[in-house]
Amino acid sequence: MWDTLWLDAHIATMVAGTAPYGAIRDGAIAVKDGRIAWIGKRADLPSEDARELRRCDGAWITPGLIDCHTHLVFGGDRAREFELRLQGASYEEIARAGGGIVSTVAATRAASREELVAGAAKRLAGLTREGVTCVEIKSGYGLDLETELKMLEAAGALGESARVKRTFLGLHALPPEFSDDRAAYVQLVADVMIPAIAAEGAADAVDAFCETIGFTADEVDYVFSAARAHGLDVKLHAEQLSNQHGAALAARHGALSADHLEYIDEAGIAAMAEAGTVAVLLPGAFYFLRETQSPPIEKLRAAGVAMAVATDCNPGTSPLTSPKTR
Repeated sequence: MWDTLWLDAHIATMVAGTAPYGAIRDGAIAVKDGRIAWIGKRADLPSEDARELRRCDGAWITPGLIDCHTHLVFGGDRAREFELRLQGASYEEIARAGGGIVSTVAATRAASREELVAGAAKRLAGLTREGVTCVEIKSGYGLDLETELKMLEAAGALGESARVKRTFLGLHALPPEFSDDRAAYVQLVADVMIPAIAAEGAADAVDAFCETIGFTADEVDYVFSAARAHGLDVKLHAEQLSNQHGAALAARHGALSADHLEYIDEAGIAAMAEAGTVAVLLPGAFYFLRETQSPPIEKLRAAGVAMAVATDCNPGTSPLTSPKTR
C-alpha cells in the first residue's frame, strides 16, 4: 500500500532523450515512507491502493524550481532609482553618481542579522509560493568581512524554507572607504575575506561583477584564483552592459555559470561550451533596466551551452520574486 498516490496528472520528469521535458501524460506518482516509490503512466501502475489519494484533474506536476541567481539578503530599498530611470537615467549613470549597489551598502551594514533574515524571508516566500525549492543567495552588499559574513549567515538561516546555496560576492562594487585604493580592496577580498569565509564554511561559491562600473578581468582573475585555491566554486556576472570578455575568463576557471550575457561574443560562447559553464539568463534585470540588446540565445543553443533562467531578485535592478514568465 502506498502512503500517498497522485492520479490524473501529467508529469514533467525532465529525463533527457525522451519526450520534451520528459513528459508522461496521464501519469501517476506513488509515495512511500516520504520518498517517491513509483512514477510512470497510470496504466502501468502496479496498485492504486493508498492511504491518501489525490486527484490532479489533468494538472502538471513538475520538479521543484531552482532560482540560481538572487540577492535576497539586503537592507533598505532603492525606490528612488526607479523614478530616475523613468526620467531617462541609465544604470551606469546612477551608479557613477553614488547610487546603485553602493547605496544599499550603508543600510545593509546597519541592519542586524535578524532584520536581514526577516526581510529576506518575505522575499523568499514569494519564490516558494510559486514552486522554488532551491535558491542561490549572494552576499555583496556589505563589502567588509563582518557584514559579508552577516549576510551569508542570514542566507543560511533561510534553509528551513528552501534548500539554500550561498555565494560570496565580494567584488560587487568598490566600497566608499576604498575609493582611492581599489587594488587594496581587491587584495583584501582575495587574501583576507575568501580565506576567512572558506574557513567558516559560510559560502559554496565566489562571484564577481566584471563590468566597466564593476571590476576588470584581471581583478576578477586574481580573486577567482584565490577562491579556487580555497576549494570554492566560482560564477560571474558577465557581459551585462558591455563585453569585458568575462565569460571566457569564467570558463577558464571552470565556472559553474556566467550570468546576464547580453554582450557576450562568439569567443565567449565557445569557451563556455568547452568548459561546460552554464549561461544564466536574467530577464528581470533586462526589463527593469530597459535594455535593448538581449542575450544571443540562438547562438548559445547552437553551441550547446546549457541555459538557465533566474530572477536576479535584488533591490535595484530586478525586484522580482516570481520565477514565472508571463
